Amino acid sequence: MIDESCVAADMRRLTDRQAVMEVCTQMAWHTDEREWDMLKTVFADEVRLDYTSLNGGEPATLSPEQIVEGWSRVLGGFASTQHLLGNPVASVMGDTAVCTAPFQATHRLATEYGDSLWTLGGTYRFDLRRVGDNWRITGVVMRARWGDGNEKLMERASSRQATN
Repeated sequence: MIDESCVAADMRRLTDRQAVMEVCTQMAWHTDEREWDMLKTVFADEVRLDYTSLNGGEPATLSPEQIVEGWSRVLGGFASTQHLLGNPVASVMGDTAVCTAPFQATHRLATEYGDSLWTLGGTYRFDLRRVGDNWRITGVVMRARWGDGNEKLMERASSRQATN
């Protein structure tokens, strides 16, 4: 005999895990496609961003609008970017979740001086909360583990975007 309540609970867990991983993937997708308005929708009203392993400083708590403004200013200056997430592991605890995944991010900008690519690898940790029927990212911790190519491209892309 099948216990329908157990089947329903298992289905809910699987559905939630898939939805959590999808929202994290959407963050990378919308960023690379420059879909800035769609990018805002993956975030909760306040998001704690921690990119200190790359940039130093302190983590910041920002609104989706502030995140998109900053990312569009820097990443929008590149000819293209590609953020790949692989092998995600998601844990759901009621209305909160954590998803971790290794990443590789390639940034391309044609330049007269130096390599036109900068690739960074490491891990992401996403914290999420259920908001209504949807999952929203409440925190992002990026841990840079390695980089290859021209890391000065970030500065060049940012200044390029500022002059456009």
